[in-house]
This record gives sequence, C-alpha cells and structure tokens, in this order.
Amino acid sequence: MFEKKGHGVIYSLCSVFLMLVACFYGVLCCDSFLIHMLSGGILGFTWMQVAYLGHDSGHYQIMTTRGFNKVAQILAGNCLTGISIAWWKWTHNAHHIACNSLDYDPDLQHLPMLAVSSKLFQSLTSRFYGRELTFDPVSRFFVSYQHLTFYPVMCVARVNLYLQTFLLLFSKRKVPDRVLNILGILVFWTWFPILVSFLPNWTERVLFVLASFCVTSIQHVQFCLNHFAANVYVGAPKGNDWFEKQTSGTIDISCSSWMDWFFGGLQFQLEHHLFPRLPRCQLRNVSPLVQELCKKHNLPYRSLSFFEANKWTIRTLRTAALQARDLSSPVPKNLLWEAVNTHG
Repeated sequence: MFEKKGHGVIYSLCSVFLMLVACFYGVLCCDSFLIHMLSGGILGFTWMQVAYLGHDSGHYQIMTTRGFNKVAQILAGNCLTGISIAWWKWTHNAHHIACNSLDYDPDLQHLPMLAVSSKLFQSLTSRFYGRELTFDPVSRFFVSYQHLTFYPVMCVARVNLYLQTFLLLFSKRKVPDRVLNILGILVFWTWFPILVSFLPNWTERVLFVLASFCVTSIQHVQFCLNHFAANVYVGAPKGNDWFEKQTSGTIDISCSSWMDWFFGGLQFQLEHHLFPRLPRCQLRNVSPLVQELCKKHNLPYRSLSFFEANKWTIRTLRTAALQARDLSSPVPKNLLWEAVNTHG
C-alpha cells in the first residue's frame, strides 16, 4: 500500500493546470464582473487542490524520492499558494505528534479568536510557541461569540497563514531551506498581485480576492471539523498511549468514493494520522482495518457526514462560548466595552 501511489497526483495536477488556465483567462480576456468573480472562486478552488498536493508531498507521499518531494513542496506550498512549506512542516509535525493537546498542538491554539475548551481560559502556556496563551478580556469577547463568527473568520483565515509564513521566514529561528522558501514566496507575491492588477478597478480587485478566500475557507473549515469537536487534553502525549490519542483526537468525514478528490483524502483523518506517509488513494482501503482494530479494543471511531461534523463543531464552539460568558467573575453588560477599555 505504501508503494502503490496511484494516479491521483497526475489527475490533481491536470485539474490544477486547467483551473489556473480558466482563472487567468477569465481575468485577462473577459470584461464581465460575473466572470471575474467566478475566476476568483476558481482560484480559491485551485488553492484547495494545490494544498492537498502540498500536504501529500510534505508527508513525502507523492514522489519517488525525497528530493522530488521537496521540489513539489516548494512549488505547491510557496509558489502557488504563498504559504511556506517550512511553516507548515513546523506546525503540522507537532500536530501529528501531540494531536489535540491544548498546550502542545498548535492547531488548537487560536486565541484570542477561538477556543475549543474552557481549559484554555486558564491561560495555558503553549509548549509549541513557548509563550502564554493569555485569556484576557479581548479573548473573552471574541470567544463568547465564536459560534457565530466561526465561518466569517474562516473566510479570512488565509490572511493569518500569510502572516505566519512571514513571521517564521524572517525570524531568528532556524528554518530548513530558508532561502528556497523565501524565493518560493517571492514567486507567489509576484504572479498573484500582477494577476489582480489586471482587474479594472479596486472594487473588483478586493471582491476577487475575497471570492478566492471564501471558496478556500471550505478547506479551512474542513481542517477544523477533523479535530475541534474531538477529545482534548492538557500535557504531552505519552509513548504508550499514542494510538489511543489519535483515535480520541480525530473525526473522519464520511463521503462517497467519488468525493475523495474534494476532501483530498483528509476525510480519513484517523487513517492519515495512523499512517501519515500512506498515499491518499490507499486510505479508503485501509479504513476497514482501522475500524476493526478500534472495535476490537473498544476505541472510538467517529465518522460523520460533512453536515453533521459542522453541527458537532458549532456545538463545541457554542459550549465554550457560553462557558466564557459564565466565568466566576461577573459578566459585563458590554463585553466589547470591557475588551476595548481594559486595553486602553
């Protein structure tokens, strides 16, 4: 299974190429506002598929050698999406090792905007970032309404990924292949602004970017569905409970096989966490074996529809939001007033 990589990568590359051609044609050769917005949506959808390729190459799944995988990483991550593969590896490796640990997994550390557990109200120290995750009045305000703001925040979440990329690449931290990563980012910030500049006015330029971000937000939401509503814990994972931590910290998304391309294989989240270098075309094949093993050892195997997973996630966020409003200290009548005035 590890050796049979399938033809999914070739299909994905062809679809990415065709979508990029359609996007560029729509921007450069058409004067229609509707076509321009549609082109922005196509670009967002392209970024989704490219991100899956970047993810797979980051796990060294798609190419036959480590060197070729590294080339695919830089092209897919840095050049086409503007998100550094170095930053992704840094956070994603930690996520796999300490899945759903509130203080070790960076994928759950989203204060002041989001908190999946009231344990984050204790201002935990992030062992990943090496700083306190302060739950202050500003965090309390945003978290109190997070079940309402979740989807709007996901629509602009990409901005944070660009910011995190620059913060890492130009930090004093040791970054593998820093020069290659910076060159790749420069490629993205060359072609993307030039493409946007061909639109006739600033209104269409802003709406084009927003359209692309909103479509890509579907993927950002998906990443959250896989973990936000699952079990969380505080502390480092232990060597003898790694398998149990993966099963308790992940949620699969059930779908028909013809939709595997849309979710990029990550709908089999538990299977991917158990076998990170298994090609995505094999995840559906290994799923029955994982289910059988979980059943044998009385471990959770949660597979929800996309709609149901959204319900679980919003319910988790709403529960934490109500807990944030109901802390031991009196709840202010105007949380926004407190947040603003506390910070001068």
